[in-house]
Amino acid sequence: SENGTFGDTRSSICAVEIDGDRMKLAKDATTMSYGEHADAQLVTCRRAADAAASDQVLVLFEKGNYTLSDIGVWDTLGMRGTCSPGAKFAGHGAAAQIVPGAFADSSALTMVPYSHILWSALWWGIASDAVARAALFVRGEARKKPGTVPPNANKLARVHVELQSMRHNWESCAVEFDELVAEGPEAATNTLTSIGWALRMNQLKMSCSEMAPRMVHEALQIIGIMAYKNDTKFSVGRHYRDVLSASLMVSNERIAGKSASMLLVFKDD
Repeated sequence: SENGTFGDTRSSICAVEIDGDRMKLAKDATTMSYGEHADAQLVTCRRAADAAASDQVLVLFEKGNYTLSDIGVWDTLGMRGTCSPGAKFAGHGAAAQIVPGAFADSSALTMVPYSHILWSALWWGIASDAVARAALFVRGEARKKPGTVPPNANKLARVHVELQSMRHNWESCAVEFDELVAEGPEAATNTLTSIGWALRMNQLKMSCSEMAPRMVHEALQIIGIMAYKNDTKFSVGRHYRDVLSASLMVSNERIAGKSASMLLVFKDD
């Protein structure tokens, strides 16, 4: 994303400058995933200086053909294993490094479905592990009083309903996406660039990113102080810190705004 676009990846301020068979690009990025460690960068930008903010292309820059300056700090509450500080990017290379086609199509056909389905499965995994710890705790309580059902077992039963619903959501999207790709480029493109599919991907991301923190919180309530402490096998501290990022990157408020606009013209199939 870029300073000035407020996190909207489908909008760019910077534009690639083409001079014959050469090109160059400068971008003030708010986030840059693993930039210092990567062997190459795929950068979004406007197709030309006079292009609309949404008329974007992807440009490939290999290490050695770009510089990074004013690199920010990535020190977050959770999201272990990530590294996405901001930086000022400046790159150059052959005009052939501009990926053919529009970024809008690349986003709809690959980036959005792969990322939203993968993220949702990941968030389900975090929630599933937290719920598994809650189940382990409840079973331990039950063994202390054979023949009785612990009071918090009802809460465990309810959170399992949400866990199953969440899994069915991302799995069904994954299966349908694979089937569309298997049908061939034309069939896949027709569906994956439709408003209906865009809404489905938005709803998947929003739903799973909001359900997962609720389930982790419910696991905390079921277990109690043993889940709050970091030095027990029932701890869900890391789960909590990691999963809270789900609704922030990409912001659910921004996604909801996009969906709201699409719903004004969408006719349900």
